[in-house]
Amino acid sequence: MFRVIKTEGAARRGEFTCPHGVVQTPVFMNVGTQGAIKGALSAFDLKEIGCQIELSNTYHLHLRPGDDVVRQMGGLHKFMRWDGPMLTDSGGFQVFSLAGLRKITEEGVTFSSHIDGRRIFMGPEESMRIQSNLGSDVAMAFDECVENPAPYDYAKASCERTLRWLERCRAEHDRLNALPDCVNPGQVLFGINQGATYEDLRVWHMKETAKIPCGGYAIGGLAVGEPTEVMYQIIEAVEPHMPADKPRYLMGVGTPSNIIEAVARGIDFFDCVMPARNARHGKLFTWDGALNIKNERFKLDERPIDPHCDCPVCRNFSRAYLRHLFVAGEMLAMRLAVMHNLYFYNNLARRIRDALDAGQFAAFREEYSQRLAGRAE
Repeated sequence: MFRVIKTEGAARRGEFTCPHGVVQTPVFMNVGTQGAIKGALSAFDLKEIGCQIELSNTYHLHLRPGDDVVRQMGGLHKFMRWDGPMLTDSGGFQVFSLAGLRKITEEGVTFSSHIDGRRIFMGPEESMRIQSNLGSDVAMAFDECVENPAPYDYAKASCERTLRWLERCRAEHDRLNALPDCVNPGQVLFGINQGATYEDLRVWHMKETAKIPCGGYAIGGLAVGEPTEVMYQIIEAVEPHMPADKPRYLMGVGTPSNIIEAVARGIDFFDCVMPARNARHGKLFTWDGALNIKNERFKLDERPIDPHCDCPVCRNFSRAYLRHLFVAGEMLAMRLAVMHNLYFYNNLARRIRDALDAGQFAAFREEYSQRLAGRAE
């Protein structure tokens, strides 16, 4: 399933094998929440911009079009025409993001749909059944992502419940994979570490979670309001207790600098809506930092978004044209911007892998970690 090819400090160069292909790590997963990338990119576009693994959301696809519909259409791979590796989030993040619309019990979570207000129940078994119907290669365990800061007692009780939920996920996942009509019997389950910003809870929860056999392990509940340095401290505390022979996934992170720094701390998998969301508002990433393409100063700028980028957008269009599309409200503006930003993130992961292969990751980190956090001219 996963092998570590080489290391440089805590950073790891690896290879993750699943039913729909081999993923070279570290890797950035492109987020197609509802089976599509927001910004009008299709599965075929993802191939062109170097995506290795696509991520979709259990909660949203359960609501629309319905996981039963996706199953009848042959699973999410066939439905959206993506033939590469795929991960599905469990719906657990919606426990956090829809705090005003849900009630948590030991059995699971009752939601009010953000679409029409109807009541929906999702627990570990329901999440596993939905993800089985979707047929992803990696199913995430159902967990609770608590807000930061959270009261210690609440965070502790939530960790304990998330651990019990993982046991239930494991049992139901095994049952579903054994069914003769399972969409993807090779689907693996990833467990999730929680514990807010309390190092002792995080370490305890990771040790206990690692006792439950999973295909990989994730750190959840970060990048939700805590300072960046606190996030790094939590990763450093948890990483020594994550199984070395399984992939490590930092959920929902983050900026280009965050990714470089987390790789340096032993993380293999990343996902974040940031590159696509920022692109739709005109914030574009370059190898010299970020820029806002809607600024007046780009009105007559003939240069590509990034002179160091060879994405389809930078090969063909100027900053002036991109700015015009945004100012004019053309849909093409979002499509081209999202394509560029996702290419940049996929290329960032590739360059990190290349640096690790060459034994030059420390030098890469020194050159780019702070530069990519800055502003381009």
